[in-house]
Amino acid sequence: MLGIFSLRGVKQPRTLLALDSANVLLELKKVAANKAPRQGFLSHSLLRVYWYDGALALRPTPEQEQLAHLDDVKVRLGFINSAGQQKGVDSLIVTDLIELARLGAICDAVLLSGDEDVRVGVQIAQSYGVRIHLLGIEPSRGSQSKALLQEADTTSEWDKATVAKFLSIRSVPSTVATAAPRVVIPAAIATPTDSAIAAQIENAAHEFADSLTEGDVKSLLVFWSTQKGIPPEFDGRLLARIRAKIGRALDAREKRFARARFSDAVRAKAATANKP
Repeated sequence: MLGIFSLRGVKQPRTLLALDSANVLLELKKVAANKAPRQGFLSHSLLRVYWYDGALALRPTPEQEQLAHLDDVKVRLGFINSAGQQKGVDSLIVTDLIELARLGAICDAVLLSGDEDVRVGVQIAQSYGVRIHLLGIEPSRGSQSKALLQEADTTSEWDKATVAKFLSIRSVPSTVATAAPRVVIPAAIATPTDSAIAAQIENAAHEFADSLTEGDVKSLLVFWSTQKGIPPEFDGRLLARIRAKIGRALDAREKRFARARFSDAVRAKAATANKP
């Protein structure tokens, strides 16, 4: 994930990072325009942005789904193994670099990476005449392979101010006072027998929905357009917030109730945002 170290200088769990997809694409396109500017009568246009990531069981996350629906973006997914490590991503980068260069589809490529394993792709792409512009994130010299840096035609890095335009750290949930429920509970979802617990669960679900970024809401709506339930990366944070509020784990009935209230709150937030 982009800029994990850049915002606070220490590694952050991915679940705490909020990505503004539109702004990160804008910044990437700025770099591409700067590195491959118009030359005389020749106009270098963007082919597309390739976005590489890992996914559990090759199942895209809501964030990845949202990115895949954006113009000029192709999402390419490797997989995440049982140890939480990305696998197959570097090989996708190398394959695409070589094939695009071989077919003459590109003359310049901006590569945001630091992994030694992609160096062979850089070398072969360069043999086809492609210039490779290596982009890093401050402090990039500590996270990029020295050999890869030497191989690239140009090197540059995003500073913290640039990264902050598209990447932020979510606030860590904290226990807050109980408030009354905000919406009427549909009969289709059974309410926990303890009304006080039900109120706490509903309030926590709304608080979590309120804390989501615009990008989070969009990614959830994209997910719900084709799938049911709540993605694991959101579900885990929702249940953790509620556990902190009520001081214990939730039973199955309470979990169903919490998920329903959260889903309603997210859709209500999206509807409010879309009002003129």
